[in-house]
Amino acid sequence: MTGQDPAPDAVLIDTSKPHPARMYDWYLGGKDNYPVDEEMGRQMLALEPRVPVMARVNRAFMHRATRWLTQNGVRQFLDIGTGIPTEPNLHQIAQEIAPDARVVYCDNDPIVLAHAAALLRSTPEGVTEYLQADVRDPAAIVEGAKRVLDFGRPVALSLVALLHFVSDEDGAHELVERLLSELPSGSFLMMSHATADFTPEESAAATEKLRAAGVTLALRFRDEFARFFHGLDLVEPGVEVVHKWRPELGEPVPGQDDGVIPGYGAVGRKP
Repeated sequence: MTGQDPAPDAVLIDTSKPHPARMYDWYLGGKDNYPVDEEMGRQMLALEPRVPVMARVNRAFMHRATRWLTQNGVRQFLDIGTGIPTEPNLHQIAQEIAPDARVVYCDNDPIVLAHAAALLRSTPEGVTEYLQADVRDPAAIVEGAKRVLDFGRPVALSLVALLHFVSDEDGAHELVERLLSELPSGSFLMMSHATADFTPEESAAATEKLRAAGVTLALRFRDEFARFFHGLDLVEPGVEVVHKWRPELGEPVPGQDDGVIPGYGAVGRKP
């Protein structure tokens, strides 16, 4: 964990292949990306022009889900796959409602570590911390998160636009089960995930392009996404197209009404 912004030369960034977090940053109009990320981003745009809308819709889902969770008493969040900071971040949404909220961010991209200071601007009453680790190493995540979060009290596990970069061969469902197994009753899983349900041909082409560039893209069908919530009590409206999950809790994203956004979102409570 770190609460300090490291020196630039201390951060080793692989710019030889695109990285999902930096591509996501490019889609959102950020500047923390490299030519390789922009090149792949433009290739994805040629296949699906609404990819930037999809990125903004996922951020908006995170805002709404965090808002709902905080309004319903959650005061601890473990956000894995944080990405490069954009405003507002999860802790800003949560601490606006509950200043004493505690948030642990986790990502495996060193460029996110370089921006850790932006993630750590907590309210005086609350706490934010950053952990550099990969979702494929749940033991390290749990060990680090326990230094900040009380695992004897409910925790909201946030996996927004992350698990479609983890294949079944890497045990995506098992990783979620392992993380949830560490959390007490009353904890939540908030998650969004891209799907090929609505755009099968474009999705197949995108998957192949990213695979050729060394990036895994595991687009899952609705029932495969729902499996992540096995044993949990789904919050209404259950598994829903991502921009239709409780839209009353946030502002519309420009362009989101231009057809179905190919992704699902849901929040579930651990009994």
